[in-house]
Formats: sequence, C-alpha cells, structure tokens
Amino acid sequence: MRVLQIDAFTDEPFAGNPAAVCLLDGPAEPDWMQDVAREMNLSETAFLYPRQQAFALRWFTPAVEVELCGHATLASAHALWEEGRLDSRESALFDTLSGRLAATRRGDGIELDFPAEYAEACEPPPGLLESLGRVTPVAVARNRFDILVEVADEDTVRSLQPDFQLMGSVAVRGVMVTARAGNQLVASGVDFVSRFFAPAVGVNEDPVTGSAHCCLGPWWARRLGTDDLLGRQVSDRGGTVGVRVRSDRVLLAGRAVTVLRGELVGQSASKAGSNGQR
Repeated sequence: MRVLQIDAFTDEPFAGNPAAVCLLDGPAEPDWMQDVAREMNLSETAFLYPRQQAFALRWFTPAVEVELCGHATLASAHALWEEGRLDSRESALFDTLSGRLAATRRGDGIELDFPAEYAEACEPPPGLLESLGRVTPVAVARNRFDILVEVADEDTVRSLQPDFQLMGSVAVRGVMVTARAGNQLVASGVDFVSRFFAPAVGVNEDPVTGSAHCCLGPWWARRLGTDDLLGRQVSDRGGTVGVRVRSDRVLLAGRAVTVLRGELVGQSASKAGSNGQR
C-alpha cells in the first residue's frame, strides 16, 4: 500500500503538521488502522479508499480514532492529486464521521469545506486552568469536541507549559488556547494565534489543528467583526490557516508539502479484514 507523509498548513518541509496518508483499495479493520497509526506515531494518520463518487476517510491518532481532523484531510487531498488518483481540476470529496467534506485546489493552496464548530461559554472544568499553569482566562467556552480558553495576549499563549498528565484527566478531546495576535503578526496579516493540546487522545501538543480552526474562526469572527481571518498556530513547528466563516460552514485554506513516499509492508489491510488478526 502506498503511504505518504505530508506536512500540512505550510509551504516548506519540516514545518506545519505532519500526517501520514495511507491509500487503500478498500475498507480495513479498525484495529489494524490503529496499529498502523501507532507505528506512524504522528498526531494523525489518514486512511482513505475510493467509494462511488467520493473517498471514504478515517483518521487515527496513535491512541484513538477521531471524528474530525483538518490537517490530515488537507494532506489526503494533496496526496490524491499528487499521486494521480484524482484529476487536479476535480474537488476531493470525503465521507467521514463528520459527514461529507470537500477539498478544492485554489491557486497553489487547498481549501477545505468543514462544519463550523461554535463554542458556548462554560465554567472551566476541574483541573483545566491548573493544567495550564493557573492562567487568568478572558473567556472559557466549549463545543462538542474541545474547550477553548481565550487569554489576554499572544505572549501568554506562547509561554504556556502545560501539565499534560493533569490535562489528560479533563474529560475533553482537546484544549485550544487563543489570543489576539500581537502587533508584529498583525502587521503581517495574522488576526489571532493559538495552541492546541490533546493529551487525552495521545497528542500532547498538535502542531497545527484544522478542526480547532472550525471553532477559532467563528469565535474570532464575532470578536473582530470579520468573517475572513488568518490564524497562526504558534507551536514549535508552526503553521498558518486561512479561515472564512460561512454560517454553519468554515472554509480552511492552507498548503501542503510531501516529505516522504513509501510502501507499507507486512500484514495487509485486506488480510486484517478477512481474518481479524492484528
């Protein structure tokens, strides 16, 4: 099976968020996909195969399957076009646990059509603020996946040193911490910054998180009075995500770079599916 490692939400290698993309001929057993994701040891590994007019797509961290992942979807579309599995003029359609998603080439970038994930104000769950180093939040909110913590400034976001063991005990997929971009980034067109932590699903810090921007986009659109925004995730690798909020949908824009191509050997997905072995 063809496997690619692709850096998403970046235009240069060894930045952005790396995802493994496994191009399958048909369905595979979940246990086998989980084993492969653990072997890849990246924040997400994507598995896709053609199905009618779209591609079935699933995402796994090294620990669990997730319902929505932006960077591995962007990487999957990039892989389909680069490998000639899909004409570059066609949009890539994906059937996922979050419904039908689409990716379209826009110039030298890719635009994803994702569901908006609005967050509503909530009380911080026990242990959350302590896990962030007792920060003083401007606001705390929650959607169906994650908790959003807005803080006072970009420097606070950058300086966070979370207690991942404590954070992993909070009953939530992930924690996004965000602030208005500082003057230097604002001058380059960036509207807000963020970091994303998900120790509960085996990813202490995700380098660039597309699904988080399905929430961050609407959040900052309300505060800044514009539906077209640019976010910068200020992890060590870093990455930039264009966001356009369109009612119940969010359009995420970014680039991708292939850094590795290979073949997955050993037990195949079809064998795993036929006899249940791992």
